[in-house]
Amino acid sequence: MTRRPILLVEDNPDDEALALRAFKKCNISNELWIARDGAEALDLLLGQGDDPVHQELPAVVLLDLNLPKISGLEVLRRIRDNPETKTLPVVILTSSKHEEDLLAGYELGANSYVRKPVDFNEFAHAVSQLGMYWLLLNELPEPHGRT
Repeated sequence: MTRRPILLVEDNPDDEALALRAFKKCNISNELWIARDGAEALDLLLGQGDDPVHQELPAVVLLDLNLPKISGLEVLRRIRDNPETKTLPVVILTSSKHEEDLLAGYELGANSYVRKPVDFNEFAHAVSQLGMYWLLLNELPEPHGRT
């Protein structure tokens, strides 16, 4: 099985750049797909109708909550409602400190909820830990309906 990509859903250019630096620093070399709003994320994963943008699913989705066009929680709901993506690991990676976001994320089926550390070294460490777990330790089911 080939190494599956990571989908980073992040609208803040500074946080995107930090994530890219952190992946590089941690030697995470999986292909990285970037969606800068909720609509773009859903297009990458679900496509238009039965025509997904990519034939494969990512290994994990790192999902911000505060997104333009479609919120992160709505993206998560649609991922879980779709038979092809309902088991896709989704880690909410957000700066939100609202308890209701945490609760809603888990109620909608998030696999994990991680608050973004402000400090780069702490952020890089968090990304490293996420990468180690979701890319190396976690076992994924084979995607259904895609080749």
